[in-house]
Amino acid sequence: MTEQARRAVASYSTYQEAERAVDHLADQGFPVQKVAIIGRDIRLVEQVVGRVGHGEAALHGAATGALPGALVGWIFGLLNWLNPVVSGLLLALYGLIFGAVVGALLGVLLHTAQGGRRDFASVRSMEPSRYDVVADEDVADEAVRLVAGLDSGSGANTESASSGSRRPRGDPAPS
Repeated sequence: MTEQARRAVASYSTYQEAERAVDHLADQGFPVQKVAIIGRDIRLVEQVVGRVGHGEAALHGAATGALPGALVGWIFGLLNWLNPVVSGLLLALYGLIFGAVVGALLGVLLHTAQGGRRDFASVRSMEPSRYDVVADEDVADEAVRLVAGLDSGSGANTESASSGSRRPRGDPAPS
């Protein structure tokens, strides 16, 4: 399968604006399966959410080990043919406790082994600086025409269908 040539028909500073443009195309009966939203100039943002000490490492390890321990205990409990429900629940509880203890110990051990490196917790995300709405080349002119019908206050850059160059809509010309 060969990939269809695509052309940018509009560029937005937020995903919601790009989504609004595609929604507008869909409302106009445009074949939106020929459209994509592409994030440009991607950057990795790592937001630090707190410090991690031995207590936090143990708590995280306990939480990580509890569920697998409970599942293993429950599975072993199901193998008891005499009273599988009671033994399954009891062994699941024992497995949960055992998994939490082993997980906490491993969490503290791994945290200590890092020797002070990475003593913080964080959340990573990818954030584009712009979102381009692109359409297959065979329908790009129609998409440009329909997107141009959107509110001019949206801050979008649209590509001129006739010249193929980008022109800002509603923004002053760059100096």
